Amino acid sequence: MSVAAIVLAAGLGTRMKSRLPKVLHPLAGRPLLAHLLDNLSQLSPERVAVVIGPEQEAVAKTAAPHPCVVQAERLGTAHAALQARREMEGFDGPVLILFGDTPLVTTETMKKLVLRQGQADNPAVVVLGFRPADPAGYGRLVLDGNGLQRIVEAKDASPEERAIPWCNSGVMAADGRLLFPLLDKIGNQNAKGEYYLTDLVRLAREQGRICAMVEGEAEELLGINSRAELAEAEAILQKSLRHAAMENGATLIGPETIFFSWDTKLGRDVIVGPNVVFGPGVSVGDDVELRPFSHLEGCKVAAGALVGPFARLRPGADVGHGAHIGNFVEIKKAVIEEGAKVNHLTYIGDARIGAKANIGAGTITCNYDGFGKYLTDIGSGAFIGSNSSLVAPVKIGDGAIVGAGSVITQDVPADALSVARGRQSNLPDWAAKFRQSKKKDK
Repeated sequence: MSVAAIVLAAGLGTRMKSRLPKVLHPLAGRPLLAHLLDNLSQLSPERVAVVIGPEQEAVAKTAAPHPCVVQAERLGTAHAALQARREMEGFDGPVLILFGDTPLVTTETMKKLVLRQGQADNPAVVVLGFRPADPAGYGRLVLDGNGLQRIVEAKDASPEERAIPWCNSGVMAADGRLLFPLLDKIGNQNAKGEYYLTDLVRLAREQGRICAMVEGEAEELLGINSRAELAEAEAILQKSLRHAAMENGATLIGPETIFFSWDTKLGRDVIVGPNVVFGPGVSVGDDVELRPFSHLEGCKVAAGALVGPFARLRPGADVGHGAHIGNFVEIKKAVIEEGAKVNHLTYIGDARIGAKANIGAGTITCNYDGFGKYLTDIGSGAFIGSNSSLVAPVKIGDGAIVGAGSVITQDVPADALSVARGRQSNLPDWAAKFRQSKKKDK
């Protein structure tokens, strides 16, 4: 069955108290709107229109390649849906109406709505209902022998209607042949003077058409209108991501302290210690151990590697098979080849570390001169002594050794020893004489 969708994403989100449009606030590392559109894409919709507000080019960029239409005046949800008329013209299948600030609605739930709308009784509107723990403030779905009779707002509900367990999520599927004729009939004779989608049900029933309800899970229908609700959604999604990681063969030690990005990829038999945080774009191979308090973003970690504790892998870090990245080590835009070790207190940026090379504590690749970034190339089996500074661009040959405390500004040949520091001088008894002179001064 073909399906279309209208996604309402024009809200300002004033309760967020932010210059960023509400639907662009991040959830597990990507915007709310992107989560919803990704779930929607699994249905392979024939058409999608995203309704945005004026001067929301950033929202349109996130919605791409889907077309966006502008709701110049925010006059309610029905008015917003009407703006998509041209994009939906001639489409007579089920049209989903979704909200950009309700990002956790799953593909399976969307599919339930579409399939119900397409059944033989052909309901004009199918509304997604749910049963929250605290229904206060939610509109109620009033059912009768013919299905969904009407939607009543919480403030207008009688005591009997407030006892109804079914609450309105706002998400629905409508018959594409009827949607816009019904939208055209919706008025704004209400306290707020707005045009409400909920009136679709009443108008359809007045025309003798049936309406229906399907049930969704309360957690996936959380609408995000505040920072507190954003945090609640993050907790829900993180719980799901952690469960998926463990189901796929990773061990999480203290899972409630580990935070994933929406796209984190973990291999089998990965061990993730407490307080590890994944930013977007992380791929981890099999049999990797990520020790506590490490932060990874935009990086690859090959099978058998060891990372952390307290390590930071920044975008472009590529850690090879069996390599070791130790405590308080930062890697940025660098390849750490198979079996190499960078174990302590080190910054490696814009570099290649050859296979089985050993980088001593306190080593820095000096990659930036204030204007450009330059490459440090360290060969296989090289040894860099502790507290060394390698001033890029520079190449350390295979098997070369750099003495501790060196500042290397020129290439080092393979298998050579390079020492670049001031010559040590020892003055016998100088310290004792110095202390004695200070005593006399007093």
